[in-house]
Amino acid sequence: MAAPEPTTYTALPHLLAQAKETFIREAHRRLHAAGYPEIGGNGVVFRWLDPDGSRLAEMVERSGMTKQAFGEHVSSLEQHGYVTRVPDPRDGRAKLVVPTARGLAARAEARRIFAELEAEWGAQVGAEQLATVRDVLSRIAALPS
Repeated sequence: MAAPEPTTYTALPHLLAQAKETFIREAHRRLHAAGYPEIGGNGVVFRWLDPDGSRLAEMVERSGMTKQAFGEHVSSLEQHGYVTRVPDPRDGRAKLVVPTARGLAARAEARRIFAELEAEWGAQVGAEQLATVRDVLSRIAALPS
């Protein structure tokens, strides 16, 4: 099979990135409109933050980000009242990043918005097709690396 023409072919990683950027940009817009304007790029923290709190080092490791970059996101969220840092009851020398009531509310709103956006995309491209995309991407993500 011949390679696709470079001028007409878009590599899969580029399509995935474009879809993600479109989705996240709209989710941020809706979060801002819902009263959570500071989430923006800081929302990455919530992906790795357990509801009962997580150590910064654990979140950094799971995220693949640098400690400095992830720490800046946490600091911004802390400054705006979405998270707080408390002593880790398992080790008083360590700190846990814990979501506040505002942080939990923002997380719930983000999940609602994500579901809303998925439903809208399903209405535009076909719910069955979107379900297939979700299934295929889930299987790809589960492949051994």
